[in-house]
Amino acid sequence: MATNSFVAEKRFFDDKNYPRGFSRSGDFTKQEAALLESQGRTYQALYEGTRAPATAEEQAFVDTFQTEQTATTLETKIWEKYLKRTQKRRVFTLFGSSKQSSDESDDDSPNDDIDVDDLDDAVGAKD
Repeated sequence: MATNSFVAEKRFFDDKNYPRGFSRSGDFTKQEAALLESQGRTYQALYEGTRAPATAEEQAFVDTFQTEQTATTLETKIWEKYLKRTQKRRVFTLFGSSKQSSDESDDDSPNDDIDVDDLDDAVGAKD
């Protein structure tokens, strides 16, 4: 990696997903956490397209995500790992929502109530 690739002026933090930092999360190794903190702003800008690639390494980073190639460099692997852990996964089902509202609850339906007189009549009919 060239020394002028992925240079960022500020450190990268994600307080929403990693409030205690990348190194304390357990998701990243020490090396990955250090690179993400020092170069993460550059990774993010290149990924979002707000920064033009300045070197061949940065262009390869952009190409990897634009063409959905498998990550091969350390930088692309770290950013891909970060994205997998922070982007929400969309779950689709064939049956729709399985949650019932409290108005539709079966807790107070009359069919669930047991009438003691009916039980006595049923037991008495067997005698």
